[in-house]
Amino acid sequence: MNNFNLEKVKEAASVLQEVASFTPLKVNHNQSEVYGANVLFKREDLQQVRSYKIRGAYNKISSLLPPELRNGVVCASAGNHAQGVAYACRMKNIKGTIFMPTPTPRQKIEQVKMFGGEWVEIVLVGDTFDEASNLALEYCKKNQMSFIHPFDDMKVIEGQATIGLELLKQSSEPIDYLFLPVGGGGLAAGVSSVFKLLSPDTKIIGVEPKGAPSMSTALKNGINTSLKTIDKFIDGASVQKVGYLNFTICRENLDDMVTVDEGKVCQTILELYNKDAIVVEPAGALSVAVLDMYKEEIKGKNVVCLISGSNNDITRTEEIKERALLYSGVKHYFLVRFPQRAGALKEFISEVLGPTDDITHFEYSKKHNRTTGPAVIGIELGGDETVEAIKERMVERNFYGEYLNDNSDLFQLLV
Repeated sequence: MNNFNLEKVKEAASVLQEVASFTPLKVNHNQSEVYGANVLFKREDLQQVRSYKIRGAYNKISSLLPPELRNGVVCASAGNHAQGVAYACRMKNIKGTIFMPTPTPRQKIEQVKMFGGEWVEIVLVGDTFDEASNLALEYCKKNQMSFIHPFDDMKVIEGQATIGLELLKQSSEPIDYLFLPVGGGGLAAGVSSVFKLLSPDTKIIGVEPKGAPSMSTALKNGINTSLKTIDKFIDGASVQKVGYLNFTICRENLDDMVTVDEGKVCQTILELYNKDAIVVEPAGALSVAVLDMYKEEIKGKNVVCLISGSNNDITRTEEIKERALLYSGVKHYFLVRFPQRAGALKEFISEVLGPTDDITHFEYSKKHNRTTGPAVIGIELGGDETVEAIKERMVERNFYGEYLNDNSDLFQLLV
């Protein structure tokens, strides 16, 4: 069983009493009704640092000896691990240098500053977690500091594993299905190990973003694999390569490993906010977004979804709404070729659009030496309208140019 030591997890739980909350396990009535199951949320978003990451970070730093802490600690993180390390540094009066990818949401950067105060220095560098991590390791070695890995470290894994102990104490009934978000794999490795020892009948499902399928790829290939490119939208769960320890453990423990489209995750974020007043970050919604894929299997079952964090930047709301509309098939972008004559736009609105359709995006530049002028138009469908019907009416009236939702290169410029 990968030599996983349950006693070490119990020791970690004792250490974490100083800083980590025993987060609630609550029935979610909306999801339970939708899926005909008893769906419970493990609310790690309610931790002091708004994610489970405090567990692994604090447990690792607490395990270090004074000589190892003399020059301080270094970490690399897209946000949540950084906050855990920052909070631990402040609690223990330890100097910390935190490397974060340049695209990290501003909200997470500000939270790191708040939790760490004068004890931490933030270095923004690289486009991805992996780039920031490589530079952090170089800095760590050069300055003889201790590196606090966000997932590929047994002390970090043991810290995250304490969630498993809590779940088994909290649940009055056996847990049939447990859905865990996967980024680097520290959470999944730790919690799955506890369950395989203490609740072996529970089916454990790992969930990661479709645009960053690092664990899925590694498991498929049978070897830990580095992805060449990833979609960084779900920043808390987007890594190019999972940890070696994490891959080894998850390969043995996970019953299934699946990916979820980023658009579906965005739908779930909005749904959780609108129906339950729960604020989650994209990674925090993964375990709920995946339920559609298991709707038949989980009927009548006890299901736990781990809500990993709530560090969502409000400035991303418009992008989240956009991605959700696109995924649901409500929002569509077209390249429309307008005849350069008076009344063309009026004809398009009255003859092409349905009575409840809405133009939400319009870019047009008139070219006087051409018979037609291209416009990029975003249309939000209303009622029972279909995109196929819109396309047909465009073609009939010679407006149709191109459907941009299927053109990934052009589409990235719009969204």
